[in-house]
Amino acid sequence: MHYETLDPDEAHGRIAADSKWTFLDVRTEREFQAGHASGAFNVPYAFRELTGMTQNPSFVDVVQRRFAPDSHLVLGCAAGARSQRACELLAAAGFRNLVNMDGGFSGRRDESGQVVVEGWQARGLPTEADAPVERTYPHLASESRSC
Repeated sequence: MHYETLDPDEAHGRIAADSKWTFLDVRTEREFQAGHASGAFNVPYAFRELTGMTQNPSFVDVVQRRFAPDSHLVLGCAAGARSQRACELLAAAGFRNLVNMDGGFSGRRDESGQVVVEGWQARGLPTEADAPVERTYPHLASESRSC
């Protein structure tokens, strides 16, 4: 299984320098709707339940229906853990061009709560609150492969 890990500035630079890179936000729909990287698509790696987070059993299937295995994807979550696990799943499914964004949208914290890697939002990178329906999870979960 192979993927790169970059901080938000490096991930943004990759996306800005080469239009073949797409941001895939793997946070919950609610997190995505509260704000996300500009241009991001949303396929949640997990859903928030009363008992905690539960892995989305359709995650790989939905990504495979929208993106080809040779797609160039930067995966981001809130801090970097879900996106790392999502990269592992997609790499195992045959995706070859993956980046895990360490620090995610909100920043990665140490055990004492101190930010150790600033997130996308804190770095002032481009964000948006709304997304066209074609980049939202309900639409992506219902569509057939478009690539």
